[in-house]
Amino acid sequence: MCGIVGYIGDKNVYPILINGLKRLEYRGYDSAGIVMFDSQLNIYKRKGKVIDLENYVSDKNTNGNIGIGHTRWATHGEPNDINAHPHVSMNGKFSLVHNGIIENYLDLKKDLGNHGIKFHSDTDSEVLVNLIEYFYEQDEDVTAEMAVRLALSKVVGAYGIVVICKEEENKLIAARKGSPLVIGIGRGEYFLASDASPIVEHTKQVVYLNDFDVAIIEKDSLTLKNIENTPVPISIKEVDLHIGEMEKGEFEHFMLKEIFEQPKTIEDTFRGRINPDQTEIVLGGLLDIFPKILEAERIIILGCGTSWHAGLIGEYLIEEYAQIPVEVEYASEFRYRNPVITERDVIIAISQSGETADTLAALAMAKEKSALILGICNVVGSSITRETVAGVYTHAGMEIGVASTKAFSAQVTVLTLLSLKLAKAKEKISAELYGSLIKELAEIPEKIKTILVTHPHIKKIAEKYQEANSALYLGRGYLFPVALEGALKLKEISYIHAEGYAAGEMKHGPIALVDNNLPVMVVAPRDSYYEKIVSNIQEVKARNGNIIAVVSEGDSRLKEMVDDVLEIPKSHPAVSPLLAIIPLQLLAYYIAVLRGCNVDQPRNLAKSVTVE
Repeated sequence: MCGIVGYIGDKNVYPILINGLKRLEYRGYDSAGIVMFDSQLNIYKRKGKVIDLENYVSDKNTNGNIGIGHTRWATHGEPNDINAHPHVSMNGKFSLVHNGIIENYLDLKKDLGNHGIKFHSDTDSEVLVNLIEYFYEQDEDVTAEMAVRLALSKVVGAYGIVVICKEEENKLIAARKGSPLVIGIGRGEYFLASDASPIVEHTKQVVYLNDFDVAIIEKDSLTLKNIENTPVPISIKEVDLHIGEMEKGEFEHFMLKEIFEQPKTIEDTFRGRINPDQTEIVLGGLLDIFPKILEAERIIILGCGTSWHAGLIGEYLIEEYAQIPVEVEYASEFRYRNPVITERDVIIAISQSGETADTLAALAMAKEKSALILGICNVVGSSITRETVAGVYTHAGMEIGVASTKAFSAQVTVLTLLSLKLAKAKEKISAELYGSLIKELAEIPEKIKTILVTHPHIKKIAEKYQEANSALYLGRGYLFPVALEGALKLKEISYIHAEGYAAGEMKHGPIALVDNNLPVMVVAPRDSYYEKIVSNIQEVKARNGNIIAVVSEGDSRLKEMVDDVLEIPKSHPAVSPLLAIIPLQLLAYYIAVLRGCNVDQPRNLAKSVTVE
């Protein structure tokens, strides 16, 4: 992985490719490259950023009307010029870009080596492009398209590929299994990309490829079939994405912009789902299957990273208010176990991108066992939305910062709505509390705005702790997952080792870490756990720990007890995670900036994890 862009038409391809790669930088990568056809395949690639590639290409031949580009996040082989994509076959007839992992590449490489094929890189992708050429050269009647399909029939693993054949120069061939590809439809031209961000400035009409689809694209035609050569109907969608979402505007980084967008994100997510007088919740995406959800014996929530943390909050909410047993599982672990799943279970997959490989694999396994499969996703047309029976879209808009912020808030908002809707339908919640919690949720956007105003104060606190080597985050109840998410944000973007713990677990190990060099972030608004968490704070202070506490507005008791406070407005505990996470996101952001880290593109991370 990580990013793919392609074009065929009458325009000069180079600006489209290089600008498309810049649009894809948010996904995280360590090298970039392009190939353009102008009577020959001109391939340019470089370790580093797109700007490094752009500088390298500045005095090269960039003519041509057909080409493909790639930003690579290293899986097989270290980041360097040789391992960067595009890759070319030994005899130079094919060039390919590839997202995904070919699991049986070593066996294929050995077989191809026995036929005299030599390799230059350490990648699985070079094996695939040589396998395509191998089939192409076996029989003069084999076309490039046939060679691609034959090669893919031998492949085990995941792929999103775009291929150029030197001998069939006015054609692109694309295929996917487990790694997203989208085709943009223009007038006498087509665009390809791993997501819609490089396409929307050219067209809003798109075709999302499904697993095992193979697309044959010429400038005036698009043919879709599967690897068995069976025609596949073309379904054209309109992408809902705007250029403004991909610009930083007045903000220094996308992450900061997206933190500040959270009031709008939450409001957009509950808009139309809370009726005007704030007395009822409507989840249209679940309407037809809602009776079956109510019959569930158990709900299993699947997610990875930030989405898993959101799922934990969902577990607490659904169990408390709807009284349905909930389990939250790492999709990456769930898929490799032999979990007990029945047709009375409801599986909810949470993913910002809708393309997380582990989550998709876990869904496939659950589907085989006849569970009801639902999704909570931010990207219309993504794989998870197509693999689930029903679901709820979040309305976070495009999230470009690799470290998720507004997508988390949108996911928690949806889970809050779902838990209350289930509680009401199962008659587990009083009408008074139900209405009160809806109003509390509706007030969250304005309350977040009051927190965002305090960002200069949070920046000053960050200055005190920017040199820390480790940090500990503590929370209880609904705020334990917030502590986990706060710690994740810090480690993701500042590279400070950080761990989140349930505060009650501190005495069972983490307290050994406490000294006067350790910042301890304690999420401690006034709720039923308040006195318990005050005791935890006193235990840390007794060992000279430095405490930064997220507290309810006006909490003078904790203000005198801790080193620094981050105040949030008072709220019901059920919605407090949506408030408590904001200062932790800002604190992580400012610490990372002060440390000189690349906040939007942290090292070794990718926005959408489409490989294992």
